[in-house]
Amino acid sequence: MSDRTPVLVGIAQVLQRVDDPAEAKPPLELMIEAVRLAVDDSGASGLLSRTSSIRVTKGIWGYRNPARLIAEAVGLNGVETGVSVLGGNHVQMMLNRSALDIHAGRRDVVILTGAECGRTLGRAQKAGLELDWVEPAAGDDSPEPDVEYGDAKWTRHEAEMARGIQRAVQYYSMFENALRYAAGESVAEHLERISRLWAGFSTVAQGNPNAWIRREVTAEEIRTVSPTNRSITFPYPKLMNANMRVDMGAALILCSLATAKALGISEDKIVYPASGTDAYDHYFVSERDNLHSSPAIRIAGRRVLELAEVDVSDLDYVDLYSCFPSSVQVAANELGLSQERPLSVTGGLTFGGGPLNNYVMHAIVRTAELLRERPGGRALVTANGGMLTKHSFGVYTAERPSHEFRHQNLQSEVDLTPKRTVVADYNGSAEIETYAVMFGGVTAKPTRSYASIYGKAPSSGTAPSLAHLVCRLPDGRRTWANLEEAEVLEAMCLEEFCGREVRIDGRGTARMA
Repeated sequence: MSDRTPVLVGIAQVLQRVDDPAEAKPPLELMIEAVRLAVDDSGASGLLSRTSSIRVTKGIWGYRNPARLIAEAVGLNGVETGVSVLGGNHVQMMLNRSALDIHAGRRDVVILTGAECGRTLGRAQKAGLELDWVEPAAGDDSPEPDVEYGDAKWTRHEAEMARGIQRAVQYYSMFENALRYAAGESVAEHLERISRLWAGFSTVAQGNPNAWIRREVTAEEIRTVSPTNRSITFPYPKLMNANMRVDMGAALILCSLATAKALGISEDKIVYPASGTDAYDHYFVSERDNLHSSPAIRIAGRRVLELAEVDVSDLDYVDLYSCFPSSVQVAANELGLSQERPLSVTGGLTFGGGPLNNYVMHAIVRTAELLRERPGGRALVTANGGMLTKHSFGVYTAERPSHEFRHQNLQSEVDLTPKRTVVADYNGSAEIETYAVMFGGVTAKPTRSYASIYGKAPSSGTAPSLAHLVCRLPDGRRTWANLEEAEVLEAMCLEEFCGREVRIDGRGTARMA
């Protein structure tokens, strides 16, 4: 190892639970606080003055260049400023880039930070209060960030948007039902299994001092629809969704090993990024070969372990990106990880907290905390942006690896994997490949009982309102359609409808054949 080896030396998390949105700190202040705490955590006050770059995860706020505002607040002038585009993969991707920059001598000390105030934003909207950080400030003529990280290419196909499909929960519910069908499980078996998986994340959150929800939530509570756990889609009630109503910020500080030594940073503070990889699946879900797997996770995820010379069985800690249960299962399947072991260090985006694109920074902070306590420990962090689209991976170790930081982009290999052709407006018969049933906006009472599987009927008098279907045509092409027959919608939440035949009318409306 050379003195240019990148090391993680400062970490911090900030949680805010202020009820009055008028009194709550905005995201920028949480970022500034997290940066200062990360410097304190390193034990080296001189670290800040040697910083040459501040890189911020893009959030749901209107700051033009938050990195520059942070630099000014902590007394830094002339540093490079960077902001990512939207996407949950970009924290790990920026860390990979930062590690490469340090190793190559382009940078010496790099600060990563980000924050979201979804809880405050939700409370402000409910109270009719306008927050001055939500939209760009009038007259803001500050320079653009020096660097933009990531690819902002739109990930929804026109054929999907034509059926009203744009939201993450719609896509990930389809992935979930595709996973069930591929595994040959019944609806009841599958719901019980994924609720146990999510209960395991709740257990992890109880041991994480910075988890947003630290009370125990049982598998039965997770899968049972109730006034506090309403149906969002089939098969996801609220407690299987990412929890964005959180105010959370975090910061990471990386530097070269030489700088860490020069500043006298204690060896027990240092965590080593051993390897990193990046790759995207086919941008459009419409074009993927199937909806229950991820070639990018399989190729880039396994490669990051090979680069670190770590076997999957050697991992002491794993944090799989967990916006919904389907993202965890796809990653575990592709990486060869047992779903019986802990697959999060935070409690995931439901229980640990889901500050949108910045979740992975909290996962890395928690990973570093755990590795500092475990000599010889090894950990894997995965990051996911878009609709199971953009992927980034990092392996971290508590002790010096036997090699320099290694990184590889696997895009060229992923691009060679099969693609399907999509048909926008199809007329004829097709087979349901997978589907998502949407709830809300319908007040009619269900005509069939949900009690056998869900414990009770949907809350607040709502019933299934629409099903989005992904359909396979006889020639192997794919199309999208919507189904609105009330009795069929209810049956789709109780029985397996993947593999069944439908008739599509050429305008995107389907009926059972």
